[in-house]
Amino acid sequence: MKKIFLGLLVIFLTLQSCNSNKPKPNTVNKPISDLSIYNLPSKWTNQNGENIEMKELKGKVLVMVMIYTSCKSACPRLVADMRNIEEHLPENIKNNVKLVLVSIDPVVDTPKRLKSFAIENKMDSEQWIFLRSTEENTREFAAVLAVNYKKIAPLEFSHSNIISVFNSDGELAYQQEGLGVNSDETIKKITEEAQKLN
Repeated sequence: MKKIFLGLLVIFLTLQSCNSNKPKPNTVNKPISDLSIYNLPSKWTNQNGENIEMKELKGKVLVMVMIYTSCKSACPRLVADMRNIEEHLPENIKNNVKLVLVSIDPVVDTPKRLKSFAIENKMDSEQWIFLRSTEENTREFAAVLAVNYKKIAPLEFSHSNIISVFNSDGELAYQQEGLGVNSDETIKKITEEAQKLN
């Protein structure tokens, strides 16, 4: 009887160890959906001068806005809105979120300029990403975000004021439009999407 019990115990423990080795579902290796921004082939340069593709950000919730650093009117408000969102995110999800600012003026906004802008605005932690690309790539990306912009003077653009939230698969989950608006819904959506990654 004792031998039978020990035999069953060994079988039970073996089965347990097999089950515990099952791989967890991997969000990074999931196929990219047709609605994902990770399908875009464009290459971008960040504030550190590193070349990246959008798909390298897969697996994080992205909060994105399009600005230009020489802007004196709307952009400072958009930047303040982004910082306000970041400050109100729960600590336990911050590692799952990237805050991305994409320049609509790639000629002026060199990586060096983006880097100094990030430092000036206290947006130089790893959570913040500043990106620039070619005019063509920037236009294409703006169309995806439903952001309209137009050069109205040598250093001035008129543009939409939209903050977009993308889930970890790069699919648009929410958009906030306007300046200095209440960001509670945006923060709630970011938190919901980011908690799925914990």
